[in-house]
Amino acid sequence: MRDWIKEVENPAERKWEEFYRNRFQHDKRVRTTHGVNCTGSCSWEVFVKDGIVTWELQATDYPSLEAGLPPYEPRGCQRGISFSWYLYSPIRVKYPYAKGALLDLWREAKKQHPDPVAAWEAIQSDPHKRKRYQKARGKGGFRRVSWDEVLELIAAAVVSTVKRYGPDRVIGFSPIPAMSQISYAAGSRFLSLLGGVPMSFYDWYCDLPNASPEIWGEQTDVHESADWYNARFIAVMGSNLNMTRTPDTHFIAEVRHAGAKLTVFSPDFSQVSKYADWWIPIHPGQDGAFWMAVNHVLLKEFYAEREVPYFQDYLKRYTDAPFLVEITDGRPGRYLRANRLAEYAEEENGDFKLLVFDEAKGPRMPMGTLGFRWQKEKGKWNLKLEDPKTGEPLNPRLSLLGVEDEVVLVELDDFAADRRLKRGVPVKYVVTKDGERVAVATVFDLLMAQFGVGRGLPGDYPASYEDDLPYTPAWQEKWTGIHRDTLLKYARAWGENGLKTKGRNLIIIGAGINHWYHNNLMYRAGILALMLTGSVGVNGGGLAHYVGQEKLANQASWAPIAFATDWGYPPRQQNTPSFHYVHSDQWRYERGFSAYDKTAKGLSDHTLDHQVRAVRKGWLPFFPQFNKSPLEVVAEAEAKGAKTEAEIVQYVVEALKRGELRFAVEDPDAPENWPRVWFIWRGNAIGTSAKGHEYFLKHYLGTHTNAIAEEVAEGHVTEVVYRKPAPEGKLDLVVDLNFRMDTSALYSDIVLPAATWYEKDDLNTTDLHTFINPLQAAVPPAWESKPDWEIFKAIAKKVSELARVHLPRPVKDLVMIPLQHDTPDELAQLEDRDWKRGEVEPIPGKTMPKFRVVERDYTKLYEKFVTLGPTVEKVGVGMHGLTIPVEDFYKELAERQPRLYEGEKRPSLEEARQVAEAILLLDPVSNGELAYRAFLDEEKKTGVKLTDLAEGNRHVRISFKDIVAQPRRQLTTPTWSAIINHGRAYSPYTLNVERLVPWRTLTGRQHFYLDHPNYLAWGEHLPTYKPRPEVHMLQETEGAAKEAQGKLMNYITPHGKWSIHSTYSENHRMMTLSRGGYPVWLNDKDAAELGIRDNDWVELFNDNGVFVQRAIVSARIPRGTVFVYHATERTVGIPKSPLRGKRAGMNNSITRARLKPVLMSGGYAQFTYAFNYWGPVGVNRDTWVYVRKLETPPEW
Repeated sequence: MRDWIKEVENPAERKWEEFYRNRFQHDKRVRTTHGVNCTGSCSWEVFVKDGIVTWELQATDYPSLEAGLPPYEPRGCQRGISFSWYLYSPIRVKYPYAKGALLDLWREAKKQHPDPVAAWEAIQSDPHKRKRYQKARGKGGFRRVSWDEVLELIAAAVVSTVKRYGPDRVIGFSPIPAMSQISYAAGSRFLSLLGGVPMSFYDWYCDLPNASPEIWGEQTDVHESADWYNARFIAVMGSNLNMTRTPDTHFIAEVRHAGAKLTVFSPDFSQVSKYADWWIPIHPGQDGAFWMAVNHVLLKEFYAEREVPYFQDYLKRYTDAPFLVEITDGRPGRYLRANRLAEYAEEENGDFKLLVFDEAKGPRMPMGTLGFRWQKEKGKWNLKLEDPKTGEPLNPRLSLLGVEDEVVLVELDDFAADRRLKRGVPVKYVVTKDGERVAVATVFDLLMAQFGVGRGLPGDYPASYEDDLPYTPAWQEKWTGIHRDTLLKYARAWGENGLKTKGRNLIIIGAGINHWYHNNLMYRAGILALMLTGSVGVNGGGLAHYVGQEKLANQASWAPIAFATDWGYPPRQQNTPSFHYVHSDQWRYERGFSAYDKTAKGLSDHTLDHQVRAVRKGWLPFFPQFNKSPLEVVAEAEAKGAKTEAEIVQYVVEALKRGELRFAVEDPDAPENWPRVWFIWRGNAIGTSAKGHEYFLKHYLGTHTNAIAEEVAEGHVTEVVYRKPAPEGKLDLVVDLNFRMDTSALYSDIVLPAATWYEKDDLNTTDLHTFINPLQAAVPPAWESKPDWEIFKAIAKKVSELARVHLPRPVKDLVMIPLQHDTPDELAQLEDRDWKRGEVEPIPGKTMPKFRVVERDYTKLYEKFVTLGPTVEKVGVGMHGLTIPVEDFYKELAERQPRLYEGEKRPSLEEARQVAEAILLLDPVSNGELAYRAFLDEEKKTGVKLTDLAEGNRHVRISFKDIVAQPRRQLTTPTWSAIINHGRAYSPYTLNVERLVPWRTLTGRQHFYLDHPNYLAWGEHLPTYKPRPEVHMLQETEGAAKEAQGKLMNYITPHGKWSIHSTYSENHRMMTLSRGGYPVWLNDKDAAELGIRDNDWVELFNDNGVFVQRAIVSARIPRGTVFVYHATERTVGIPKSPLRGKRAGMNNSITRARLKPVLMSGGYAQFTYAFNYWGPVGVNRDTWVYVRKLETPPEW
């Protein structure tokens, strides 16, 4: 001891430094990243010593962009640097686990039935056995099992389900493929080869901004964060940048230093609000009202009172503002079709070619509309303002004021005041080929009327900004809480900046807005302010919508692998909000949308009725498809004499028409229509992702629940069978692949140990930068864990093995496909007609879904899984309607990584790195020659020069080795919408604006106006404001109101500081930095009313469920709201609920999903389906809860 003390007192020897030297010694360092859906895609160096990950550090070698832009470094956050804790943590899933109750039943059944499929069916055929293990879900009781035993059980369940019910009863959920592309593709490829159902995530997470498809025909395309530096006026809405875009926020500090103005809309004094030049503490969910009033000022001061050439020219060329709309029965109606006029009567696709009013020549047909996109003659789908027949220049009028034939009083909806307004609109009369005299107005003039800019016209126009009429500065005060003078100042600053900088106005927006029921209207209001100032398609301008890590850059090559289209199979891709709303029976607990969604036509049926009609019209997918197995349907058709695909499809159509065959969605609670086997990987489907979590527990899992809501849908639904009682426990088997024991793992039947991001090879891209990053195995997978690709390979192999006994011969499957975006299906339905009501004949691909007959050989499922199929070689890859030939590169890949399939040499996909190489070689963002070929195809369609954008990069081939050496930047390609050559920052739609490539919409332009018949019925054809649903409309607090006293408050779940979704929330390092637990944030005055002090225990409750945690009392939270940061787990620190007597829930326990029916509209132009592109989103922010103090700490 004395020697030791002397050593410390002798600093010259410096032996104390050895501890630190040892701590940071390492054998190797490996570049990788984190697949956590944080949008960072940060390049990390992981340091390994003696085979153990010891620490991680941000990489600092990102390539620089163009001169003048700050570098991407520093890039990382405190969450990412703590990830290595998970590898060796107590919550790591180390081995395969199965629920003990199920395992006992399985082993008992195997003794009696040596055949695994027979053993599984013996359990399923006994209701008591089935209920026994379902009731054990969520209660622990896992036991370690061998990989062999668990794979056999899973494969038996899958094969049995395919045989008994059909492959479309096997479903899978995994979110955000961009964060680990190969890991996602592992499960989706397995499901798609099987004929199972990959479920969407973007819409379910409320990440899909429906306004983007509505206006641009694009799922989402956004700026990389470096482009923030080019902006000069930034509005932040529903996005807490410091917390959710941590690695990118330095660009905000830097652009403020460069002179940009940062404004933040936030009801709470959020982290980003502290750094704003201007904080606007708007009432929750009322951002749309503010922007509607901004647009009123912009239209009045920058259009009516003066002409700004840049704004005028922008609207004429890049928007639908000059297009003509019919005035029908005193209301705005459909766009006037070109073939209504004698001059254009014979135009191909004339119903989808539209008209403008030329200054000199009157009604003329411009190029670039949808009809030109899909006509036989190519080269006229562009935005040149030229006559497609003569080549003469066109000069469309924005307004007919001054040349009008008449001023007509047009009826407009004021949903906020429940009334109709009549405002004067200048019209021209156009004589059709049939001699009909039609009144038409420009979209621009209708906008002027809608926004209340009078221009001396008669009608219910406000006389000044002080009038309380839509959409004046005075009108918005009662909704937003923001003074009219503030709004005027804001709108003028916005307009002046747009004018002076030519559109460098930027809105950074996040899911904080998109979670509200009327999200699409709020987004449209903000986007209008961008369009009116010429800010879209401009560096530093536009809508920067950031949610999850959505941008899968290599999508053109990745998708054929991920969804098995390389083998010619059409995938069964399901929009998840519809699936969960229907199958988890959340529809049974509401009377429908009419209580809280006002429509122009006064519609009053149930949300589910619209869902059913959307499926049968081909607007949205739904699985299972029919009330019997699709394999059985084909077998029946063939037994009745059908031989060809066309004959089988016709048999199905006739059976549907007669009612002998029914869509499963029409009777979702019938046992034959239940989903049966659910795979979950890379996500928290039963926890973080489960809006209506308690209904999942009840109706999917058949286990305990804290919901007390009563069913109220009976008598309100007309299109579905209402079965009583509601089924509980629809799912036979839930399998979760996970590296941590989260809520989904807790409630699953089987948990498989997945490799972490430091233990596998993969690819990672993001919206926030334009680099491609690798994930690499710094160490082998720990314990018995395996990468997702290896796990699904193993499952596929076992399924193929059991299929040799149970499905030995090829079988025919019928796949139902909705009308697809970026295909000629966009021309399918000019009118909204229902074949079931006899309004039109049922015609597949026209008035109803498409059907494809495919042959599946389940004995070859594994071989196809690990081999890149021939369709890619023959057809090429594609995206956005482009076709890119890759035959030469396919053959090159087959030589580099060969695998024999039935005697033919094809590219191997056996190893994850081989999959990565295939994705990189076959995609235009990483193969310069393919980028050139993609532009060549786009040139043929548009008739404008484009290949010069790729000419200089034709030699580029980015390989996995390259991205391991350094992050590599993507190439400019028409599979995306920006020009990024020479280090230019990615800004969406710069390709459209600068090269006159149309948007993928009806007009080929950005849409102010939406003339889908459903939008006309809903009153959302023009941008409008609809009040947010109030608590009494939502019917989710009636039972709770009788239980206990409490204060009724709006429940909001923003993204948190100490986690990314639920990941890191139980990470020891993050819990040490934060308070730990999942606190409830309350306003100090609200808390005082309830006698709540900081750190008191509180209970939040409504009819959906209950949540119990400690309170944080803070003046920064707005009154009347309660915050619980997204997302919590049920695995850490969850006490019992004194009110309900069971273990309390998590943040989603008090939510219930609601779908907005207008967002189910389809079959027409940009309103057509693509996976994660279109459909209703699972909104939950309009939720209300009671809050009460617990007088004594809860029990555990």
